[in-house]
Amino acid sequence: VQLQAFGGGLVQAGASLRLSCEVQGHTANNYAMGWFRQAPGKEREFVAAITWSGGTIANADSVKGRFTISRDNAKNTLYLQMNTLRSEDTAVYYCAATPKYGGSHLGKNVRDYDYWGQGTLVTVSS
Repeated sequence: VQLQAFGGGLVQAGASLRLSCEVQGHTANNYAMGWFRQAPGKEREFVAAITWSGGTIANADSVKGRFTISRDNAKNTLYLQMNTLRSEDTAVYYCAATPKYGGSHLGKNVRDYDYWGQGTLVTVSS
């Protein structure tokens, strides 16, 4: 399984951006998926997660009401819609996937995931 994340860029505070993550080499149906981010000098942190069906979602407190995770299994693609971006959202964003528990587990830790994308940089200027 390979994950390809893209959609990052440089935006101003208050703007919106949508990240995408393509699942290659396997159908996405069997995987729970998530987004994490890592700012310079900081540890990788949980942003949002979604079960294989899209029926259950979890978000970090820092992004609730601003970021929305979703998926389109027909397109083997995971999304992260980011609205009202802030300078503190600046980071490299990573998508991740795991088949554990049939794709029904909403992991919030790095160790919960087995496959990772290469990351896409989001820079928010204030």
